[in-house]
Amino acid sequence: MAKADDVLILIPARLHATRLPGKPLADIAGLPMIVQVLRRAEEAKIGPVVVATDDETIATAVEKAGGRALMTQADHPSGSDRIFEALGIADPDGRAKIVVNVQGDLPTLNPADLAASLGPLKDPAVDIATLAAEIRKPEERTNPNVVKVIGSPLTPTRLRALYFTRATAPSGDGPLYHHIGLYAYRRSALQRFVGLPPSPLERRERLEQLRALEAGMRIDVTVVDSVPLGVDTPEDLETARKLLR
Repeated sequence: MAKADDVLILIPARLHATRLPGKPLADIAGLPMIVQVLRRAEEAKIGPVVVATDDETIATAVEKAGGRALMTQADHPSGSDRIFEALGIADPDGRAKIVVNVQGDLPTLNPADLAASLGPLKDPAVDIATLAAEIRKPEERTNPNVVKVIGSPLTPTRLRALYFTRATAPSGDGPLYHHIGLYAYRRSALQRFVGLPPSPLERRERLEQLRALEAGMRIDVTVVDSVPLGVDTPEDLETARKLLR
């Protein structure tokens, strides 16, 4: 595992969301959602945690809770671009060799799973590491909102990613894997990634990680036991409140 001095966790957070406006500040068990995510990231104990935002109210909520927040530009096209800007502000000397991008809407993220995401980066051939869990619910196999990762098994808990899709794939007998949108980048890989233009398959599937695969970057996947709840709707928010109450 990388040393803590080598790892920086960045959580991108925007205030405006179409389906759930203001969701980073939504109250969950007495704390804003962004602070719940901050706490889960801190509990992983793999390195310092910084929230990257374009909104002063989010930054204030994080700092009030004892966390660190950085202001970034408002016009970033993706969370990856936002964390790359934040990386340059938070670590201008380049001490962090691994940058973990944790989505700000995963309040039930298991800290142990976050720590496990770093495992594949012990292999120098891996550029980016991420997480997945085996799909257990039949309805998720055909749900386009459940992104599937198709990969070659390397060990019982690790895959080499070949493709990501919203379709039901691969066909035939065997497990399907639910991709969890958390990424641990080598710093050099993140710099390369944000410099690439959107790729054809990325545009078609609306999945940013395909840009990396199309550019020949290697993504390996740690298979974990659970999928954190992603809060996108009022119904998701109520479920998160019940889980963390």
